[in-house]
Amino acid sequence: MSQIALPEFHMPFLSAGCNPGIEETRKAAWDWAEANDLTLSPVARKKMIRTRPELWISLMFPTASQRHLDLFCQWLFWAFLVDDEFDDGPAGRDPRMCEATIDRLVAVLDGAPPRGAMEHALAGLRARTYPDRSTRWIRQFRRDTVAWLWTYYAEAVERAAGQVPTRAEFVKHRRDSVAMQPFLDLHEITAGIDLPESARSLPAYIALRNAVTDHSGLCNDICSFEKEALLGYEHNAVRLIQRDHGLTLQQAVDEAGAQLAEIAERVRRAERELITEIEAAGIHGPTRAALERCAQDYRGLVRGDFDYHARAERYTRPDLVEVDRRDSLSRFFAA
Repeated sequence: MSQIALPEFHMPFLSAGCNPGIEETRKAAWDWAEANDLTLSPVARKKMIRTRPELWISLMFPTASQRHLDLFCQWLFWAFLVDDEFDDGPAGRDPRMCEATIDRLVAVLDGAPPRGAMEHALAGLRARTYPDRSTRWIRQFRRDTVAWLWTYYAEAVERAAGQVPTRAEFVKHRRDSVAMQPFLDLHEITAGIDLPESARSLPAYIALRNAVTDHSGLCNDICSFEKEALLGYEHNAVRLIQRDHGLTLQQAVDEAGAQLAEIAERVRRAERELITEIEAAGIHGPTRAALERCAQDYRGLVRGDFDYHARAERYTRPDLVEVDRRDSLSRFFAA
């Protein structure tokens, strides 16, 4: 078990609870994986069970319909497969293989014919997500999803070059690599809203999304640093804080905890500034209601993500990590 004591985290937001459809969503996710020929190896299966994607989705979207909950969970299941492939497989160590793999996924997201199980699964998720969504929403979701995928390439190149980002550089990178932004977009589906470009361009709305995303990224890094240290993975905020400031590991964890508290306060500050900007811009009607719904729900998203990291064995039991270094892509990534 860990010899590092986690700090007492500051969490100012109340829990909205867990979606009662969690068990149905868990079964639906595994059935979906089987139907899409995403048969996991024994090690990968154990890792996914300990990851509990159905728990994260159910804490993040406690009032979502079963249909939306299932769809979002399957997106998350797929994203965790991508993440584990780049963590454990050769694509995370070979920039050219990484580039080719991401190019194919992006092409399928843009409508190209799929090849292989992961691409077919992505095409199916896309087909179930895009109907009835506006062009502007699709553009936003596509931008956020593609930005997340290409962070794996950036990390593969830095590994190959023997480079490690500074903590300040990593904050911007982590904003995309944690993959929270696409799920903030999916939130609009279950909330029944579709923000216009003018609303998305409000500085306080951008700051609010960034704060929610930064909180998720740092929370994840605090809970993952021991597991990632075993893998020799340097793209972790705790490790970068330790290196940049010459701290012990315990001091770095404590500093990361203090930074997490500061980010939670940034969420609250962005909420207040958003109300001021709504007034200044003269925003009324459905757009104002949609922005207020985001501000209200994003608190629950921060708390749900926080609670998930305290409950999923992927983060609470680093002693259970099994390193699965491979020299070939997983079968379902191959064309």
